[in-house]
Amino acid sequence: MFPEAEFELVKSKGGAFEISLDGKQLFSKLALERFPAYQEIPQLVG
Repeated sequence: MFPEAEFELVKSKGGAFEISLDGKQLFSKLALERFPAYQEIPQLVG
């Protein structure tokens, strides 16, 4: 879907799951109290 993209998985504590792009936070499980739906992720970074 994004062949030129580079991803980094960062281990954390406290149940965090966040998606950031170029230093901008696009999604936070802690803020929204849920995981993103599968189809949300491409929309967030697209």
